[in-house]
Amino acid sequence: MRKADERAYLYEILLRKHPAIRHVKLTAELGSVAVWFDPRSLPKPKLFALLDAVLGNLGDATPFQKVAVEDESVHPERDFNLAVEGMTCASCALLIEMVLRRDPRVVDAKVNFATETATVRARMDRDTLNGKLAGIGYRIHSLDSLAQRRMQLERENLRIDEARKRLLWASLFSVPAILLGMAAPHTRIVGIVELILTAPVVLWSGWPFFDKAVKLAKQRTANMDSLVALGVGSAFGYSLVSLLRGKRDLYFEAAAAIVAFVLLGRYLDERAKGQAHEAIRRLIDLQPQTANVLRNGMEVTLPIDDVVVGDLLLVRPGELIPTDGIVVYGLSTVDESMITGESMPVVKEIGLPVTGGCINGNGSLQLRATAIGADTVLSGIVRMVDQAQAGKLPIQKMVDQVSAVFVPAVMGISALTFVGWLAAGASASFAFGASITVLLIACPCALGLATPAAIMVGTGQAAKRGIFIRNGESLEMASKLTAIVFDKTGTITEGKPQVTDLANLCDWPDDQLLALAGASELHSEHFLGKAILAHTREMGLSLEEPSAFQNEPGRGVRALIGEHTLFVGNRQWLEEQAIAIGPAEKIASKLAAQGKTPVFMAVDGQLSAVFGIADKARGNAREAIAQLHAMGVKTLMATGDVQAAADHIAALVGIDHVIAQARPEDKLAIIHDLQAKGEKVGMIGDGINDAPALAAADVSLAIGGGADVALQTAD
Repeated sequence: MRKADERAYLYEILLRKHPAIRHVKLTAELGSVAVWFDPRSLPKPKLFALLDAVLGNLGDATPFQKVAVEDESVHPERDFNLAVEGMTCASCALLIEMVLRRDPRVVDAKVNFATETATVRARMDRDTLNGKLAGIGYRIHSLDSLAQRRMQLERENLRIDEARKRLLWASLFSVPAILLGMAAPHTRIVGIVELILTAPVVLWSGWPFFDKAVKLAKQRTANMDSLVALGVGSAFGYSLVSLLRGKRDLYFEAAAAIVAFVLLGRYLDERAKGQAHEAIRRLIDLQPQTANVLRNGMEVTLPIDDVVVGDLLLVRPGELIPTDGIVVYGLSTVDESMITGESMPVVKEIGLPVTGGCINGNGSLQLRATAIGADTVLSGIVRMVDQAQAGKLPIQKMVDQVSAVFVPAVMGISALTFVGWLAAGASASFAFGASITVLLIACPCALGLATPAAIMVGTGQAAKRGIFIRNGESLEMASKLTAIVFDKTGTITEGKPQVTDLANLCDWPDDQLLALAGASELHSEHFLGKAILAHTREMGLSLEEPSAFQNEPGRGVRALIGEHTLFVGNRQWLEEQAIAIGPAEKIASKLAAQGKTPVFMAVDGQLSAVFGIADKARGNAREAIAQLHAMGVKTLMATGDVQAAADHIAALVGIDHVIAQARPEDKLAIIHDLQAKGEKVGMIGDGINDAPALAAADVSLAIGGGADVALQTAD
């Protein structure tokens, strides 16, 4: 067993199938195995006997011929995102993974049948990889850019058309053959008519089954196509021989019927996959296929794949932005609802970033391309949907294990059926017919398709509604959640806070004070900071770029504006700077009682103002919380806001437990405390201060318009 990877892999699989064995860990390099088992069901002496028996049954198989590993300088390690053509069931994906992982040049390989995609990390070029899979009957295509993904979807449409065509012809010929076989006497003339009707079904409509089965047989492997080919070929061949010998035991109509039924299943599978890919198709359609590039002062229209980083692009009013970039000239509004979910267009001026796929407003923009192809935000969203659809749930991993042994098990049962009927005294023709029946009824691929199809359709429908799921595991875990922790601002509330009050506690004019406050929040990602900035811009105030800026998550900001040092944030932030807030106590309490959040501002160490900021609860928040309570899920709000404002919002939406003035480490501690009590915890947030808690939660959800760190941390 030592250093025999193939035998070690098989040994572990066979041991795991015993119901009394809980877990197996095998190290081929050392020739050692660790087994976790139930001693009540499998006493230790019987375990040792089982280990010896399984190892002995493996025999001394010829080791797999290793490929000579080339120098890494010739082919460095690369990642391939691929579309795979030719897979017909889940065992195809397992076969491709096994073949790839046998090659020492392949570092990792993951193949998903439902999405017909593969992710491979290997030290080889694409042609070598393609040749390797072509040898077992599959073709691959690159998915590095949105244009290549668009081509994959077009090929998918062609496959659906081809599947429809084969099904149509198979049905046209097999239905009369089945009726004839059921109603007419089994005479030689009827048999010849059945042969004429079923030959096109088996030899043309069913030809892909035989083609794939032969290619797999050359590699000494088998899958569902092998079952179909073996069953249909046996039935058709036996019937042909019987017809020539003048016998009446004919199965022409059975062979044609199986081909037609399996083709119907394949066609429905292709359609289901096509519908689930609709979400990705719509995302891909957001990117225009051409871009207007300015080169040497001349405008040139180029395919999007020919655009390179650094190109100067021209975007006219109403056009889709071709790729990610930075505005270098012009002023316009851009509809970024695709990314942020916000319906209001965003003003874009020189120096601001734009995202490919968004819609330009009434102005013309010139932008410098900063990302192309697979590096754009839109491609990243498509990859997230792909990854979620390709993720295997814990239950699906169990299904994969069953699928891996399903085909050889069915073939074995078919052989035993034949031998058993012969031993029981039945005729060879009857025994053969029974064994064929076993092969034919085992052909459908629902076992391997059901779970990945459910993931694919679920995540696809979610993507249509603007919900992007990173991994399939979170789908299964989400159903087991017992407690959910909510952030307040931007999560339970709309995330569109507005400045409603300004209490000026110094001698500065309001406009000058507001200009300093807005300037200090220029680089803030917090919703309250954005509210102050938006308020100052609405008033048309001129804002000075801060020469220094510090963001303290869960506290506030520190900024140096000209010669003035500003602190803007909550009570704790100012108290940590030894700034007395006594004069503002009553003002803050009054604002909080009204459901408004007080934000304190100090200039040069002196308390200067208190802002009152209000944010409405989302319209469906109360209904959503009520549904969670009806499902038995506990809800809790953890927010950095003051207690009175937090209590006000919690009362509006129906949350009973509130933890106010919570810092990032406090939110993280809340998650850990709930988990220590045995709860399965979900966390919903949107800001940088939520990222630690999002990472620690069993399932994490981030609001689309939130900070990038929160989005990248969430499931």
